[in-house]
Amino acid sequence: MDAAAAPMGLRHRIRGWFHPAQGQAFDGLPVRVGGMEYRQTSTTPASVLGFDQALLWVVVALLAWGLVMVYSASIALPDNPRFGKITPMHFLVRHMVGLVLAFVAGLMAFQVPMAIWERYARSLFLLSLFLLVLVLVPHVGTVVNGARRWLSLGVMNFQPSELAKFAVLIYAADYMVRKMEVKERFFRAVLPMGAAVAIVGALLLAEPDMGAFMVIAVIAMGILFLGGVNARMFFLIAAILVLAFAAMVWFSDWRRERIFAYLDPWSEKHALGKGYQLSHSLIAIGRGEIFGVGLGGSVEKLHWLPEAHTDFLLAVIGEEFGLIGVLVLIGLFFWLTRRIMHIGRQAIALDRVFAGLVAQGVAMWMGFQAFINMGVNLGALPTKGLTLPLMSFGGSAILMNLVALAVVFRVDYENRLLMRGGHA
Repeated sequence: MDAAAAPMGLRHRIRGWFHPAQGQAFDGLPVRVGGMEYRQTSTTPASVLGFDQALLWVVVALLAWGLVMVYSASIALPDNPRFGKITPMHFLVRHMVGLVLAFVAGLMAFQVPMAIWERYARSLFLLSLFLLVLVLVPHVGTVVNGARRWLSLGVMNFQPSELAKFAVLIYAADYMVRKMEVKERFFRAVLPMGAAVAIVGALLLAEPDMGAFMVIAVIAMGILFLGGVNARMFFLIAAILVLAFAAMVWFSDWRRERIFAYLDPWSEKHALGKGYQLSHSLIAIGRGEIFGVGLGGSVEKLHWLPEAHTDFLLAVIGEEFGLIGVLVLIGLFFWLTRRIMHIGRQAIALDRVFAGLVAQGVAMWMGFQAFINMGVNLGALPTKGLTLPLMSFGGSAILMNLVALAVVFRVDYENRLLMRGGHA
């Protein structure tokens, strides 16, 4: 009796999935997304299935932690004559304004379907080139510490190199989709993309901003690799890039000096010169030991460690939260990168190659830039002017980080919409 009833009950349940009783809501097949199972129903709004809450909360956690640390690292800067007469909350308020603008820009970016991003990929790339040229025009670009990298917008200074990272990412993904049929031929598949990156690189080196060029080169290379470019061509391009960066360092006195300072930051020659930031960053992290000296207790941020609220924010985190805090931060960025890569793989599995490559490009951007910043702060890599994504002070960096992540959320939203039978 029970054996006969079980298949009968199963048949009734399957029939109920596809032929609901009168007045009963449709109860569709379950869909598994991002490790969680959802059941498709006619009354389930798209927002429920298109919302990666875990990823959002990790992003919010990094933004909130960054806000606290920017305030902690910059609270003593009013005493520094270099910054003029500012209040202790000057950088906190500016960072909050930047977050609000970035949040609004992110909401707007999320509303744009991936098909629109693909359609206007080349236009966005050309816009970024125009801004990179504009920033080099005298009396237009703003010079800070000898580098001409910013455009003044009144409420904030915008850094075109941050837009260039996003624009190259979108353009490279669109390029690989268009060149799928010739990706085995070097001159037709790779050379045009290489020329585009070289043009961006030349403009960035004129600012100069070698750090942004490195990130852009890695994003473009990563998308070429994930897009299926022939392995021999990929390694040929990688070798050319390595030689190019080596030549840039070799023929630049101040870049060579940075390498020597990295190798021996404690020497008498470098301790007060190119190795000053690195040596004080290591002192800050060393003071933090295992559990840190406590929030607000950093000594190095009191005019010893330059740019503590931007490039060297991790050093202050290490001093105030110790090894535990640094490991937690590394874990959060590792999880963030892995999760975004998963969203990209999911899009490609749904035959949405452009969307998948964009998401994976964002993962490489966030992961590589965080890796470089952490390596510099920990003394594992030579000093390079790259901020910690989502956390360091900098309006344009936060703005473009959240726009890029909003596009990732859009990719995930469209993935889930397709899996519940809708249209992206």
